[in-house]
Amino acid sequence: MVFSSLIFLYLFLPLVLVFHFGLKKQTYRDWVLIVSSLLFYAWGEPVWVVLLIFTSVFDYLNGIIAENYRGRWPSKAALVASIAVNLLLLGFFKYSGFLASNLNQAFDLNLPYKEYGLPIGISFYAFQSISYVIDVYRGEVAAQRSLGKVLLYVSLFHHLVAGPIIRYRDIAREIEQRTITSGTFIEGINRFAVGLGKKVLIANTAGEIADVFLKGSPADLSVLGAWFGVVLFTLQIYFDFSGYSDMAIGLGKMFGFNYKENFNYPYIATSATEFWRRWHISLSSFFRDYVYIPLGGNLKNGIRNLLIVWFLTGLWHGASWNFIFWGLYYGALIMLERVFLQRLLDRFPRWLSHAYLLLAVVVGWELFYFTDLSKAGQVLGVMAGIAGRPLLDINFSYYFTHNLFFLILAVVGCTPALRVIGQKLESSFPGRLDAARPAVNLALLLVSTVFLVGKTYNPFLYFRF
Repeated sequence: MVFSSLIFLYLFLPLVLVFHFGLKKQTYRDWVLIVSSLLFYAWGEPVWVVLLIFTSVFDYLNGIIAENYRGRWPSKAALVASIAVNLLLLGFFKYSGFLASNLNQAFDLNLPYKEYGLPIGISFYAFQSISYVIDVYRGEVAAQRSLGKVLLYVSLFHHLVAGPIIRYRDIAREIEQRTITSGTFIEGINRFAVGLGKKVLIANTAGEIADVFLKGSPADLSVLGAWFGVVLFTLQIYFDFSGYSDMAIGLGKMFGFNYKENFNYPYIATSATEFWRRWHISLSSFFRDYVYIPLGGNLKNGIRNLLIVWFLTGLWHGASWNFIFWGLYYGALIMLERVFLQRLLDRFPRWLSHAYLLLAVVVGWELFYFTDLSKAGQVLGVMAGIAGRPLLDINFSYYFTHNLFFLILAVVGCTPALRVIGQKLESSFPGRLDAARPAVNLALLLVSTVFLVGKTYNPFLYFRF
């Protein structure tokens, strides 16, 4: 089940809210969230609920052992077991086929393998479960003595299938005791409505047009058509993932949880380093705190550590070479910025540094889009103007002119401009925006519903991660 579906919007979420707020005792509310989260997860693939429950129980026990025997070998054994088992499960379901096929091809082997299908959200909840045990082992949080509360932390449907990656220490207090006011509930509705609009109205529209240009043969593309398709995918992936994060944060507030921001207008950055401080913040901070710093950070073998982290970042996104190269591409950019490029960027006018970042990001998303490296190379050749294709064609002219207003709206939506305008209006007309907000939310819901009913195109990009 996805947030941007009619079943979730008009059946699942209303029922969960009724049952949750119909009960006063938090223990009962916790179990409403646990049961509804397991149902939410089981909607598409019921069998993988067993894996989710196993992960929760396994790391509940590891957390207790890590705390009870801190400083002794059983504590370290619990930590190693948590990391090893979670990564082995992730590796088996996500990477075993990729590894076997590459070994067969490289060494002319005939290793048998089977594509089991990826359990939805395993990349997110495996990392969340690992981070819990690591933080207990380090003494940064106390081990949770209630299995139900660990299961609640791991399985919450708000962030279960697509993040953000939530750390236990960030919501430990709210798992124990939550306070929900009318103000925070309304704030959650506002945030959810914005995220729904970003996903359904902008991401889906951009993705549908992008596929027109990128799903076909590169031989049929013009230079501007190739750039147009990749730029639209650049818009799609931002509004898809940031919209889903907005919905997750909004749902959290509606149920008394405060999740950290996962996006901070990444496309306004002026360097790759800054971009990754703004894009998918929960993932980059996870690798920083649990991989990069333990390896030595920039104090010892900094370049090696950087490349390891970006190799893993690419691999996390999918079992395909294009994702690995995409990760290493950003690793190389950030390494160059540290060595000399950042000093040059600091001397450039801001618009020029920003243009460098946008060019780097668009080229990166081109590599990210195509799992077929041959096709990725061909499209990149068209974009570079070395494939013998015309500058423009009638297909590009048609879609560009007929979607110009949408493109302007989407580009503006990538910046803080609308937020700044809203703040100025609020200061000029105190209380007026709050009064109008319910009507805006209802309009977003109704228009999104029309789009969901009228179109079958409703992909969710981060399910495959």
